[in-house]
Amino acid sequence: MTRQAHSNGADWVARSVAILLAAAVAACAPAAGDDGDPEQQPPAEEAGVRIVNVEVTSVSLGEFADFIRVTGEVEAFHDVTVAAEESGRIEAFLAEKGQRVERGQPIARLDDDLLVAQVDEARASAELAREQYERQRQLWIDEKIGTEIAYLQAKYQAEQAAARLAQLEERLTRTVISAPVTGVFDEKYLEEGEIAAIGARIAQIVATSRVKIAAGIPERFARSVRVGNPARIWFDVFPGREFEGRIGFVGSSVDPGNRTFPIEIVMSNPGRVVKPHMVANVQVQQERLRDVMVVPQEVVQRAADGYKVFVAQERDGKLYAVAHRVNLGPSSANRTVIEEGIEIGDLLITAGYMQVDDGSRVRVVNQNEPVVPEER
Repeated sequence: MTRQAHSNGADWVARSVAILLAAAVAACAPAAGDDGDPEQQPPAEEAGVRIVNVEVTSVSLGEFADFIRVTGEVEAFHDVTVAAEESGRIEAFLAEKGQRVERGQPIARLDDDLLVAQVDEARASAELAREQYERQRQLWIDEKIGTEIAYLQAKYQAEQAAARLAQLEERLTRTVISAPVTGVFDEKYLEEGEIAAIGARIAQIVATSRVKIAAGIPERFARSVRVGNPARIWFDVFPGREFEGRIGFVGSSVDPGNRTFPIEIVMSNPGRVVKPHMVANVQVQQERLRDVMVVPQEVVQRAADGYKVFVAQERDGKLYAVAHRVNLGPSSANRTVIEEGIEIGDLLITAGYMQVDDGSRVRVVNQNEPVVPEER
């Protein structure tokens, strides 16, 4: 029993010595694939460092248009109700409802038999009065026969007769009712054979080859909205289609109820597809800035002391995300003006900015693109 214990202890010592010798040999041998050159070792700072893939754009100067978005209502450029200027029976309509008519084109005619007779009578009376005046003038001026009062009476009677004839002839022309503007014969209020009194509505002429958009602008924009400013217009009933117009009228007073002032935007209406009283979505341009730095609005992040963007900057041959505090200018259509905080040529991070912090290692995976979107 004693001899066996001694044998087991000797074996344990031998095994321990063998393990120690193997460890010493392994420590002295070079690692597999290692030639012992320190420059071939991976940099220590790379171990465990997270590198974020980002996309960047180079900051440059461009233009920025600031818009005010409002809702308006379409009005016809001309919407005229034509009324009778003489009384009488409607003898005929000379244009069909829905027909395009030109300014001055006859659209209806009244029965003029009575006025024609009155004109003929007045013409004869005017001719007689003129003859009497001519004879009286010759007697008084050339031959000194008669009296001056007789001469003056003949003169005034001739003038009165001529004036009455002119009045009746003018009334006769008004029995033909003409379109006061170019447009569409949109409504007929009386029918043939009906009696039209003076002032009675006969027809409605609507001009829609151009239309007006009536809208209200908040009073805070009063200094920047002027006649001639461009505007963009679109309608929910025409998805994907945009119209252009310009402000043709700016009101001079503010509505005390809603604190807005009225404007009218004039726009062309090809094919007359836009109808009066449609609801229009409007963007009115209030100013255009030139040579400013414009960035996508989504890259601007709120910070504790304001706003920030991330810029890719190189240090020691490596790229880092660096937070820049920025001062913002006006914003519109997902575009924002940066007034201070970045410089022309900076590599603005436009993709991956939500995954980086100030000082994060980054890798640029795109080619540089201009930061300013193309103007529409």
